Amino acid sequence: MSEEKIRVGLVEDQLLFRQGLKAILSYQKDIEVVFESADGYSVIETLRTIKELPHVMLVDLSLPSNGKIEYNGLQLTDDMCSQFPDIRVLILSVHNDDNLISQLIQHGAAGYLVKDCDPQEVYDAIQSVHVKGTYINETALKAIQSNLGKRSKPKALSAALNLTKREIEILQLICQQNTTEEIAEKLFISPKTVDGHRNNLLQKTGSRNTVGLVLFAVSQQLLVK
Repeated sequence: MSEEKIRVGLVEDQLLFRQGLKAILSYQKDIEVVFESADGYSVIETLRTIKELPHVMLVDLSLPSNGKIEYNGLQLTDDMCSQFPDIRVLILSVHNDDNLISQLIQHGAAGYLVKDCDPQEVYDAIQSVHVKGTYINETALKAIQSNLGKRSKPKALSAALNLTKREIEILQLICQQNTTEEIAEKLFISPKTVDGHRNNLLQKTGSRNTVGLVLFAVSQQLLVK
């Protein structure tokens, strides 16, 4: 029996770009585009009618308004993260602004891609957010560090949360995009033990998911070069 394909949704108002992206993804044997929308405001209601939800949603940042009501990729990300938390949101945008990228990641986006990126990076990002929960490339990491890293009191907060040395080690490996199995192999522990530490980290840091752990690590300057 073959492995389940990664179900992908596309939210993009430019028809030509959406069709081109769909065509590129159709060449990947492990990806299936199961959802398309030219706007963001109808997405939530449509998803409620679908039996098999997308695993990953590629969302354009600039989307058409609903009449006079603005509804862009940031608002859709907020709504999807609250109502469909299992769907990972990958933002697509022509903008490469640190403040904007950081804001979207803080609102729950699992990754951020500039539209002129290589098609291979789109595929890698889909794979990463599906398997690992995030795709934090150099652009996104730089943006998060620029906006969060300078506003923290790392030693005080980390001590207050009482993170152990092992938990910090695992947190750093998570932020380096390692899977549970890869972390287990590097630290010579079982995947079950890694999952236990990860759950403790989520609880101690008040994070909902891997994106939250990355944001915490950056804000506390816990990432290693």
